[in-house]
Amino acid sequence: MKKKKMIRSWMLYDWANSAFATTIMAAVLPVFYTDYYASNISDNLATSYWGYTQSIAVLIVALLSPILGAISDYSQAKKKFLRFFAYMGMIASVLFAFVGEGQYLFASILMIIGSIGYSGGNVFYDAFLPEIANKKEIDKVSTSGFAFGYIGGGVLLAINLLMILKYELFGFPDVAVATKVAIASVGLWWFVFSIPLFKNIQEEKRNKVKHDRSYVMIGFQRVGNTFKSLRHYKQLFIFLIAFWLYNDGISTIIKMATVYGREIGIASNDLIAALLITQFVGIPFTFIFGWLAGKINPKRALTFSLLVYVGIVILGYFMTSALHFYLLAVCVGFVQGGAQALSRSIFGRMVPLHKQAEFYGFYGVSSKFAAIVGPFVFALVGQLTGSSRLGILALVIFFIVGIILLQKVNIEKGESEALDASK
Repeated sequence: MKKKKMIRSWMLYDWANSAFATTIMAAVLPVFYTDYYASNISDNLATSYWGYTQSIAVLIVALLSPILGAISDYSQAKKKFLRFFAYMGMIASVLFAFVGEGQYLFASILMIIGSIGYSGGNVFYDAFLPEIANKKEIDKVSTSGFAFGYIGGGVLLAINLLMILKYELFGFPDVAVATKVAIASVGLWWFVFSIPLFKNIQEEKRNKVKHDRSYVMIGFQRVGNTFKSLRHYKQLFIFLIAFWLYNDGISTIIKMATVYGREIGIASNDLIAALLITQFVGIPFTFIFGWLAGKINPKRALTFSLLVYVGIVILGYFMTSALHFYLLAVCVGFVQGGAQALSRSIFGRMVPLHKQAEFYGFYGVSSKFAAIVGPFVFALVGQLTGSSRLGILALVIFFIVGIILLQKVNIEKGESEALDASK
């Protein structure tokens, strides 16, 4: 009974912080950034600045992730670090309400801080997965967590969309004020639904190791040792490279889709509504991918989702209307949650039990360094050519190479390597 309570609390955190991913990263803020915070510069330049903001944020997180993962594993303080970064993201979200029109630099700084809080917290959140779920249920728990995230993020996004479209009913003087309140509501939502995790999740008790150096020094040393030890986990290493590549495409689509759609002339309300559809389409299909992984194995299910993404990118290049964006949003909903959840659980299968946070730090580094390249290429190509269409098309390369490398991963062998290392 206690274990079920821990699992539910763990999944509810996905419900909580997914509001940041939907409202701030994907749907409302990218459009509002262009239309309001960066209203004093051209749309094309605003798109590029948004891309650079994403790259800076994930670069900082990428540099921090392995160090924090190693420190938290050594000090048995995953929960404390998770709380610290979660509060950072919550506070940054609320502060968006105080950013004025044309203050895109202030908005970019808050976005960077919020992204560090969101992504940094997820390093420690993900590291709890192998502790609360055994080998047989890890795929199901991971996909269920993402499904909870879709529901939570989708519910708040629906409320926010209603606030923006019908701002008079909520007593707001104009759309700008309503949008600011909608963005700030993410921080409150995130805080309230994180309470069960902070109350019920307990770290596994292990023998404490005495140390005569600071955790920072130990963390840096363990990062170096982890890089060296990866040669003993060949399958895990190959998977990390594949993940690094295809996740670049996924994260860029998530972060740049609405600002790209806004640039080519699609109305703000259509963009936000389409992203809302993505959320609710994603709920059943995330569960379906958990079921599919049990039927055809996780690697094949993940490969299928990535092939769908290749089609999405190609269609995105030719997109010209709101209808096209709605269709693409539905297609993304089919595969987004499944691809991310299966990536997390496949990685979790091949991680040594005594190095969970340390290796999940590398998982965070892989995803964050990957996420630097995509938005940067998108932004740079858009700035140089005056259009972002070629930038979106370039993502095909990341997906195709990632798929090829994924086929070389032997998950069962990777599990054996992890098991041998844990003895």
